[in-house]
Amino acid sequence: MKAYVFDAGALILMLLGDERLKSYIEEISEGAAKAYLSAVNLAELYYKTIEKIGRETAETWYFRILNSNMVVVPADDKYAREAGIYKSRYRRTLSLADCFALALCIKEKALLLTTDSDFNQVREVEIKYFPIY
Repeated sequence: MKAYVFDAGALILMLLGDERLKSYIEEISEGAAKAYLSAVNLAELYYKTIEKIGRETAETWYFRILNSNMVVVPADDKYAREAGIYKSRYRRTLSLADCFALALCIKEKALLLTTDSDFNQVREVEIKYFPIY
């Protein structure tokens, strides 16, 4: 089964109804693919939404994600170690939150959906980059 990992930017695009994510969302909704999200990326979505749009929207989006069929993966000791390894490797390229998404993507053998062009330098996973206009 196909698997996708969303970073915070891809989540925002999804929540805004960006058409470029439509086919991925349909696959997930139909049960043809699984969707994963690191709890760290969920926190990133939440705080960035508060900063740019407001707390009410952040709360709405947060609970919309939690009530979806997206699997939110906790940042446990295993993922903390893996993310730390990738952060040391990509220390100037990727944020710590990005490294949690990367670790999750590797574990689930998933395609990473991202708005972060820095992932173009990562060779461990396949990515689908969505530029923000």
